[in-house]
Amino acid sequence: MRAGRVLRGSSMLVRSGRATDVGRVREHNEDSLVAASRVFAVADGMGGHAAGEVASRIVVETLGELEEHPPTSADDVSAALREANRRILDTVDADPAKRGMGTTATGVVVVDTGGREQWVVFNVGDSRVYRLADHRMHQVTRDHSEVRELVDAGLLDPSEVATHPLRNVITRSLGTDPAPRVDVWVLAPTPGERFVICSDGLSNELDDRDIMVLARQYADPQTAADELVGAAVRAGGRDNVSVVVVAVDPGEDDDDDADTAPRAGLHRP
Repeated sequence: MRAGRVLRGSSMLVRSGRATDVGRVREHNEDSLVAASRVFAVADGMGGHAAGEVASRIVVETLGELEEHPPTSADDVSAALREANRRILDTVDADPAKRGMGTTATGVVVVDTGGREQWVVFNVGDSRVYRLADHRMHQVTRDHSEVRELVDAGLLDPSEVATHPLRNVITRSLGTDPAPRVDVWVLAPTPGERFVICSDGLSNELDDRDIMVLARQYADPQTAADELVGAAVRAGGRDNVSVVVVAVDPGEDDDDDADTAPRAGLHRP
């Protein structure tokens, strides 16, 4: 378990855990992840010959710089991802053998909005952020993938996604010119909530109900992350699997009257 931070403007404590596994099929792990004090993210690299690992590492290292320069808005998080995209392109220019490398990026960041801290959820690609609250779980992010677009257009039934030949084709990733649009959502922290941040190595092996059960079953977020990754590997492990679990614990003097409702309408595609 990674030691937590107390959110400004409340008495809530944030704790996290992280785990990753190469799986049963891939030769090396191209995922990268970070779980610090205010930045929690997963990046799923692509490109082969270890280039995907380079791209995903650039993303989490760039996001990690937000620990030293705390963001004050969703725009700061989007700017960090644009900077990561630029660094990936610069790396390709310096080493043409890495041409074609890219990565997804998704996660949550604590932003300081002037005395009260909030969550910024961000996403590029088909890695996911789930939010568990009030005994329910929903996927905050929207997959940027061919099959998601087909489902949204009514051309594909959701039950067919798992076996569709385009299921692994994504429509946005970092490492492109121009830089991709970043989806962001701003949420107020809620006592007792949890986030599960994962690469598709988890969501392709376990359905949402299984993810919810395991994420809720273990009070320690590190144990929850370990169990989720282990379950995905046992279910097939056909891809790298990476998970970050973030838990928001109420403090002893938590203010029941605090404004903790999710802030709808602040999604910026």
